[in-house]
Amino acid sequence: MLEKISEMIIEQLHLSEGTVITEDTNFMNDLRADSFELMELVMALEEEYGLKIEDEDLENFKTVGDVMEYLRAQGIELE
Repeated sequence: MLEKISEMIIEQLHLSEGTVITEDTNFMNDLRADSFELMELVMALEEEYGLKIEDEDLENFKTVGDVMEYLRAQGIELE
């Protein structure tokens, strides 16, 4: 799942293809993502996985691992 999520992050945050993303990657500190970019990512996740992510859940997305943990908790099967 990390590979798929990484691809989505690179696309939504307009990062260069070689950007290394791990579960510990912090959206704000490491990727310099702003709130608008994070909302774009959330919309892409909602579309990809058929979810509705509430604003209060979004506040907990500090790292890529936080997003993966959230998806697991929603019953999304991780590859």
